[in-house]
Order: sequence, then structure tokens, then C-alpha cells
Amino acid sequence: MKWPNHGGQPETIKQLFKLKEDVHIHDFSANLNPLGPPAWLEEEISNQYHTITSYPEPSYLKCSISVAAHESIDPNMLLLTNGGAEAIFLIAKYFENLKAMVVHPTFMEYERACKHYHISVEQIMFEQENEFGLPIQTMCEKLKETDVIFLCRPNNPTGTVINERDLLLLLEEGKKTGTSVVVDEAFVNFLPASVPSLSSWLATYPNLILLRSLTKMYTIPGLRIGYIMANPLIINALRDDQIPWSINSIVDAIVPKLLDDVQFVERTKDWLSEQSQYVYKKLASIDFYHSPSQVNFYLLRDKKQPHRTEELFHFLLQNGILTRHTHNFKGLNGDFLRLAIRSKEENERLLMILQKWRNET
Repeated sequence: MKWPNHGGQPETIKQLFKLKEDVHIHDFSANLNPLGPPAWLEEEISNQYHTITSYPEPSYLKCSISVAAHESIDPNMLLLTNGGAEAIFLIAKYFENLKAMVVHPTFMEYERACKHYHISVEQIMFEQENEFGLPIQTMCEKLKETDVIFLCRPNNPTGTVINERDLLLLLEEGKKTGTSVVVDEAFVNFLPASVPSLSSWLATYPNLILLRSLTKMYTIPGLRIGYIMANPLIINALRDDQIPWSINSIVDAIVPKLLDDVQFVERTKDWLSEQSQYVYKKLASIDFYHSPSQVNFYLLRDKKQPHRTEELFHFLLQNGILTRHTHNFKGLNGDFLRLAIRSKEENERLLMILQKWRNET
């Protein structure tokens, strides 16, 4: 079976499994904020409709200054991108024909971008037996042969956060070996306040490159907005390779307003803390494993029947719950499902269906 490469494709799944089009599916496969976009955004996009009749200002100066101020960095250390995907491919272009290290299971686009730009990839595995911890000793041993490391923090699909001690060690050793460390923080806005931002590290570590995305928190994947933070020399090189007018005029206009809506982010974090604690407690009570996620998604597996994950996927789907398979996450081999934390009502329905699975099997 040719499984979809990404979550958030309920219509594709319906066709793949021959479900009727009118069947209602609760989509737990996409890691978006179920609270939806901020309430004011629809009207604001309408207000900015007139901007589509002109080309955007090519440097996106106002938007860039706003994002840089939000991150407390110099605007020369920032490049806006057409979502996280463009950011990943621009960085891969920067390291074209060199050697990379990718730690799996993780977002598949890192290797796809490396392949596109003829970068040889050393595959390293998170330590599944250690709650998906980073194999730091193995990585340090291979730094001399590595030009760039791709890391995802919080990691997709596990939701786990690489600890600061390991990151600092990689960056310090990387300075000695000439190794850059790319940290994709697409889901960083969902992290609790106790996890500090890495943007303050950029001044100390010129070999650190950070990726961010605004599409997940604000539920605007169709608008495509991300950014790269790095040493100005790297940013200048990336900008030279970027397609002109990569950011559209509506995005250019609304991003400063999104960043100003601090209450929306805080409200989301409060919701996530409450719902994730509720879901994880219930999962434990019916013998389901969940990865120690700190964000809005997690890996799931039946502790009692760990080898029946694909059957569980089908069972949930037949009961109106779409999860994300893990067949194309290296190291997981389909043995887990990835689920998002959804609304209270949807989470309760999921738990009810999982209890039904437990009772019937």
C-alpha cells in the first residue's frame, strides 16, 4: 500500500480505504492547533485584500523587523520563508554536495532536501529504549565527518525535546570540527514556558541555524510562513538562493499582528496543558503507551498488543478517527501511530474508541 507521506489528508485516506465521501472523520493526523486561527484573522485578511494587487516589498522589511523584535535578534540574522519546507530546502542548498547527519525518526523532508542537493546522509537513530533520547556519544564521534546535523526540537513525530546539555555539547564540539547544527523548531510555540528559546544562543554559536514556523500554532498552513535565524553571513547566502517574492503580500501584512496576539498563544498553552494531562492519564489507565511529548502530538502504541498497530489504525478509522501512520518514519516501521491533541470532545471520543478496542480485543 502507498501510504500518504504527510498527515492532514482525510479525503485521500477515504479514497485509499474506500470510505464514503459523506463519512465524518475526526482528523487526529495533522498537528495543527484545534482552537483554529485567532478570531480576528478572517476580517484582517479581508482588510488586506487590496495588497494582492501590488507586488510585496521585496525585502519584507516591516515584517522582518517585527519577527526579529519578537525573537530579540538583529534583523540581519533573519530570513522569512515560504513555510518550513522552503527553509529546509534553502539550508540544504547551502550545504550542497557535503555530508549531513539526520537523527531518526524525524520529519522526512530533511532527507528529501539532502537528496535533492546531493548531500550524503549519515542516519542516526534516537534511543527508543531511552524514551527517544539523543545518542549524543555516537553523534560526537562522527562530527569530524559531518558538515551539518539536522535536528527537530520538539521532534516530529515523538513530541520530545532534546535536552539543552546535549545541544550545547554538539554546538561546542561542532565549532571545533566545522559542523553546523540545524534545529527545526516548527512546534516550539507549543512548548511550556519552562523550556527556554534557543534564539539567544545565536550570538554565541555561529554554527547554529534555527527554523521556525507560524503555521502550526495559528492554524494557517495554507498561508505558508516560516523563517530562518542564523549568522548574518549564512542568512545572506541563503537570501541569494531564495526565489524572489517568496512571501505573499497578505502574509507580509498579517504576521506582525499574529505575533502581537500573545493572549492567543497563552490560551493555547493553557488548553494544551489541561488536555494533554487528561489524555495521557486516561491512556495509561487502559494500557496504552504514549511518547513523553511536551507539545500537541504524541506517539501511541497498545502495550498489550504492540504488533497490532496497523489493525488499530483500521479500527480507529472505521470508528471515525484518523491517525497518522508511521510507516515512513525510519526506525518506527509502522509500529506506532501519531496523534494530535484535539478538542476536549474529540479527545473524549478517541478515548472511548480506544476503550472499545481494549474491550473487544
